[in-house]
Amino acid sequence: MRLLLVAAALVACAAAHEHHGEAPTCAGGGGRVVAEFRPGEVTLDGHPADWEAVEASEFSLLPALDPDDDKAYTGGKVAVKAVHDGVNVFFMLQVDGDYAYTKGESKKCPSVALMFQVGNAIPGRLYGGNHIDNAAGNGGDRFGHLVDVYAWNPHCRYLDGIGPKENNSNAQNDWHGAWWHSSLTFHSGFVDDDSPYGKKDDKGTYYFEFSRPLRTMDQFQQDAQFTIGEPSNMAVAFWYPTDGKPWSNSQHYSASCDWVTLDIQPSLEAARYRPAPNRSWDAATAFALLLSVVAVCVSIFVGYSASKNKSGVQFTQLAQI
Repeated sequence: MRLLLVAAALVACAAAHEHHGEAPTCAGGGGRVVAEFRPGEVTLDGHPADWEAVEASEFSLLPALDPDDDKAYTGGKVAVKAVHDGVNVFFMLQVDGDYAYTKGESKKCPSVALMFQVGNAIPGRLYGGNHIDNAAGNGGDRFGHLVDVYAWNPHCRYLDGIGPKENNSNAQNDWHGAWWHSSLTFHSGFVDDDSPYGKKDDKGTYYFEFSRPLRTMDQFQQDAQFTIGEPSNMAVAFWYPTDGKPWSNSQHYSASCDWVTLDIQPSLEAARYRPAPNRSWDAATAFALLLSVVAVCVSIFVGYSASKNKSGVQFTQLAQI
């Protein structure tokens, strides 16, 4: 059974990194991310300001193939936030790291799994699903490499619409996302000519923000279908070009050795709402019923009286008036 849809950083990564052995194990796996109902609070632009009131779940980043605490990512933990508006679910991932960006060399740029890759994507610009790639019938994104993949577990994944034996032409990329780094000061967004956008090795924090509909039009069970009030499984990973060297597909840090539970919560107002018995409606109904009974009784009485006294009733012809 397919458990989870994740968005992968690179098409090449999604196709090449197919782990068929047993997944590594470690202590302290799992965790929980709560997505509260907060409609209209988040703008998908890569900036963290509109997420300040949202509680984060923090996870240590351990090497996926050797989850040893002594080999954890030196920049610290990854903070994961999530909200939903009843239609879409939104995510914000925050992780400290010196600014690193090499245009055209994706593996020399930080990347996260669900996966929003920095690579050729311009900070502050929206990437993910687009008409050109969706028309090809798979979950690719040739512009920013925010691609759509599905998985049976956190270690094996395929591009949406493409499996081990077939290519389904009805898939599409349902993700949208943007990224930012706290060292960047031009918050209105960049254009391609502004690259490299920031100064190499500047201290700061990376922000990866993205969204997806709770329900998709997937026909092949390659998308996770989220339901409000029901838990779902998700996985988070992070790649970083240490010492300026490109990372490989398997050189990523995982936020957990096991699935993280995504808890999409209903509205607090809806949970607290308990409609009171409508006594005014009951009284009005009873009163109307009483009037109806009285009216019927009066009608019967008048009809009976008229029929009883019919012979004594005198009518005057109109011509005699």
